[in-house]
Amino acid sequence: MGDRGLSAGRMGCGAAKHCRVWENPVGIKVENVSKRFGEFQALEPIDLEVKTGSLVALLGPSGSGKSTLLRVIAGLEQPDTGRIYISARDATAKTVQDRQVGFVFQHYALFKHLTVRRNIAFALELQKWPQARIKNRVDTLLELVQLGGLGDRYPAQLSGGQRQRVALARALAIEPQVLLLDEPFGALDAKVRKDLRDWLRHLHNDVRVTTVFVTHDQEEAMEIADEIVVMSHGRVEQVGSPAEVYENPATPFVMSFIGAVNVLSPDNTWKALHHDAPAHGEVFLRPHDVELFLDPRGASAAATVAHIIHLGWTIRVELTLENGHPITAHINREQYRELGLEAGQQVYLRAKLIHSFAPAPSYASAVA
Repeated sequence: MGDRGLSAGRMGCGAAKHCRVWENPVGIKVENVSKRFGEFQALEPIDLEVKTGSLVALLGPSGSGKSTLLRVIAGLEQPDTGRIYISARDATAKTVQDRQVGFVFQHYALFKHLTVRRNIAFALELQKWPQARIKNRVDTLLELVQLGGLGDRYPAQLSGGQRQRVALARALAIEPQVLLLDEPFGALDAKVRKDLRDWLRHLHNDVRVTTVFVTHDQEEAMEIADEIVVMSHGRVEQVGSPAEVYENPATPFVMSFIGAVNVLSPDNTWKALHHDAPAHGEVFLRPHDVELFLDPRGASAAATVAHIIHLGWTIRVELTLENGHPITAHINREQYRELGLEAGQQVYLRAKLIHSFAPAPSYASAVA
């Protein structure tokens, strides 16, 4: 798909009622899509575009609507309103098979009685591909997912990470236009998840299939995705690159959900921390934007060291302001040694950068 767009004739749309053409076609377009289950509004009307060949994360807490949106894109759920376009073609009424979508679940869903090779080949056999072509495709995918030589094993003979790679190979076997991953690494331990995140990023760079994955893990989304779609209560709060959503959050929810943050209540204490502090409302302050000193430095506030937690190169310092409000600072080991911090010590802190949102909503939770 080129940058200059496609005509209706070239797309094969003809005079189709819902055919749309965009100057720069996107891999997926969600247009005014909503979904309700009984009394529960799972998705408010949503508009979203996913660029062709990109790797996009749907990020949010449980109940935010991210998995429902993914299932609507896949065709596993039908929207109550709106339309789904895949590669500039209306796919709303199409079956999962007709959408050419590869779907990977959290729990692998492999056929236990079939070998790795047969699991990957399963959909191709249903489509009656010639045996020679199936063999070539499966051999290629086994090498791609770094499982060459393991094709004759059964799922029970593989590790969790290997089984998830088989699931990804099976989804890629049909040469999908779109790859959809629902919490693909959620059932794995931390070390395997980290390894598979790196592997998926490299795999995507090789295959360049438009990919959307669901996660509630902020680090996972920041590490893998080209763009992050932050969701809450069935709504899209913000869409942007990992850097954009972290450095320029659009709402208090995004600010608190993406990375650690201190939320300071509207009193006089935080006004001493930064010269640009607003006249009212809550202030959001990242722990790494808290500077610590042993004596007062201009706009600063006194605090007591409550607890020190060593996290490798990063040291998390939990502090208590004079009004009793807790606040967290992140410093490196070199700063920690220079300050000589210990529990019970009085220090002074100031903010390098603060965030505030107007009009200030009622927002009480803090993540630190």
